[in-house]
Amino acid sequence: MNPPDNAIVLCVDEKTQIQALERAQHTIFPQQNLPSHQSSDYYRHGTTTLFTALDYLTGNVIGECKDRHTSEDYLKFIKKLDKQCEDGKVLHIIADNYKTHNSKLLQEYIAKHPNKFVLHFTPTHSSWLNLVERFFREITTERIRRESWNSVDELISAIKEYIKNWNKSGRKFRWSKSSDEIIQKIQKHKGAHSQV
Repeated sequence: MNPPDNAIVLCVDEKTQIQALERAQHTIFPQQNLPSHQSSDYYRHGTTTLFTALDYLTGNVIGECKDRHTSEDYLKFIKKLDKQCEDGKVLHIIADNYKTHNSKLLQEYIAKHPNKFVLHFTPTHSSWLNLVERFFREITTERIRRESWNSVDELISAIKEYIKNWNKSGRKFRWSKSSDEIIQKIQKHKGAHSQV
């Protein structure tokens, strides 16, 4: 919430299994007194995984679609972030506890680049703390689920277009709660689960 000087804070995650669904009928958008709705019949063309980094300060997004989401794929994405971010900046990566986010491959890469990366992991079952999840909600409701896709390539093109337009828009997310309120909520949640 208060990034250090000479740092770029990136909220990083993957949105997996994004389906390219060709709907039997196009989405019917809301009309007076009627919500939007879609045909439940579809043909599934395949899936893609969207690797995403949301810059906390600017709101800009770096995204890349891949066929899989392995440790190797995640490392390639981290290397891409390293190349695209300003030289001399320390990259603070906020990620969840998924095993690829702290793999041996990644640790070896980070060890070879001292003072370049700082990893921050959200608590288990608290992925909502990572603001990139908020971006995933936006792209899912505004673009991915609103259309019918004839191929995975068509879906990927639409994702790229959405990210490009997002970055032009200047939109960004900010916490409406203070860090103390967020920490209290996490502690309350942990206490409730320990009693189960």
